[in-house]
Amino acid sequence: MTVPASRIRRLNEASYAEEAEFVLYWMIAHRRPTYNFALQRARDLALKFDRPLLILEALRHGYQWASDRLHTFILEGMAANGRAFADLPVHYYPFLETPDHCGKGLLKALANSAVAVVTDDFPAFFLPRMIDAAAEKISVPLEAVDSNGLLPMRGTDRLYKRAYHFRRYVHDVFLEGDLHWPEAEPIADSTSLADALSLPDEVLQRWPPANSDWLEADPDLLARLPIDHEIPPNPELPGGVEAARAKLTYFLDHHLAQYHERQKELTESGESGLSPYLHFGHISPHRIFDAIRDREDWTIDAVDAERRAKNEGFWGMSDGAESYLDELITWRELGFNRCALDPTGYADYDTLPDWAIETLADHADDPRPHIYDLHQFEAARTHDELWNAAQHQLVTEGTMHGYLRMLWGKKILHWSQSPQQALAIMIELNNKYALDGRDPNSYNGIFWILGRFDRAWGPEREVFGKVRYMTSDSTRRKFKVHNYLEQYGTQ
Repeated sequence: MTVPASRIRRLNEASYAEEAEFVLYWMIAHRRPTYNFALQRARDLALKFDRPLLILEALRHGYQWASDRLHTFILEGMAANGRAFADLPVHYYPFLETPDHCGKGLLKALANSAVAVVTDDFPAFFLPRMIDAAAEKISVPLEAVDSNGLLPMRGTDRLYKRAYHFRRYVHDVFLEGDLHWPEAEPIADSTSLADALSLPDEVLQRWPPANSDWLEADPDLLARLPIDHEIPPNPELPGGVEAARAKLTYFLDHHLAQYHERQKELTESGESGLSPYLHFGHISPHRIFDAIRDREDWTIDAVDAERRAKNEGFWGMSDGAESYLDELITWRELGFNRCALDPTGYADYDTLPDWAIETLADHADDPRPHIYDLHQFEAARTHDELWNAAQHQLVTEGTMHGYLRMLWGKKILHWSQSPQQALAIMIELNNKYALDGRDPNSYNGIFWILGRFDRAWGPEREVFGKVRYMTSDSTRRKFKVHNYLEQYGTQ
């Protein structure tokens, strides 16, 4: 077996059904054919038991915030996976839940013919509850495999509260050389998997595989689904592994070298644009790291141990690469550490640092310069044209410039009746509209607004207390905003 134990969680005590027909990979988060520990684990089991490998990638419609935007992005990813798996020795089964074909019972029906089920270990949104419930209903082993980050999210039992300490942990792991890398191509033409597989007609009739029209996210077909049709797809940001690789190449070619500086023009931000693809598993952080390593002609010998725990200089790469890797590894995986080790509290106000809870409580009754409710925020009806433009970008495109995302959250805190209400508004708007919402990293950003992973700041201010303060005026001094307001302004 080639996947480290630190990335595998056994979710029930069932025994392998060694005489069953196939091994089932239930693809729910790491939606890609490459750099995927879960797919690699399923392949290993298929080889061990000499059985075919069946890959089920399903999309239900009953999840919170389901919309044309999210469904389209996922379906485009499923179409890309179908193309990738078409010439490989596996059996790909895409299923889309529709009013005519409910997905309930499909996993159990397939598990009844499986040696074992392997799925993705993703620590946020409804996925942990879903796989825990599935583990109780099926009669074969269910394994959840972590392919979220460069480090296994349960490789430590310490819940890190500051980025500095987590960064030191990350650097120590690299210095110790105790990292396992997934295979770039776990399924290749030469992979000697058993081939013959025939699913029962009753399964295929009750749960027919999605056809090409559905996988291309045909608008007329989407209109039949009970999802939010008021949130449109972003045609400039298609989903899938092919689009993710193209986005990575463009970032490396045009923006990585200057990433540490960022362009001052908000409409050409110099950001990677990879967060939606990371969230939906269309690209692996291992692939991104490998691409940067190759671009930088880097080896582990370049690491500077004297820069351990520093946010630049440790890797021995260019300034742009150093800056991006700190975000990709330290900040992103800090969110996975929080969600994996605090599964019931990562989205709760009461899990903020004590100092943040105390200072926000001390200032709870401070007069607010403006107070808006959820509907006013959602409609971008505030007095601040820059904030309104950022919200308009989120609503129309599903993305937002990273710096403006911080300002967006800080002003929601400033203009809400309470910090608890501000938290609820940020979660609702981010998860409803952002393509990278509902993710450990986006919860990271929302809670950072309120003081998580940060320190107390002075001087103490109304409403914020000792929580870090930001203003639209300071953003205007930092960035050129004219073109951004021209593009996204709502006035």
